[in-house]
Amino acid sequence: MQSLIETVVKMLVDKPDEVNVEAVESDQTIIYELTVGDGDYGKVIGKKGRNVSALRTILFAINAKEGGKRARLEVIDVNED
Repeated sequence: MQSLIETVVKMLVDKPDEVNVEAVESDQTIIYELTVGDGDYGKVIGKKGRNVSALRTILFAINAKEGGKRARLEVIDVNED
């Protein structure tokens, strides 16, 4: 799942080398934390959140089919002031 998210996001951004996805697991959930390079945060979110919403929909659909823990995608803005 991490590689899928990483591959899709790398195609959206200007700095694909700075894309990083980390999975944080708890008892009932898997949280995929996505960080991108400077200036690419908006490209991942997209207009009105459409890009990130589509990624989350795909993640949810794949996870529902496989069963198991709930999956969540969080985009972390490392350049937040």
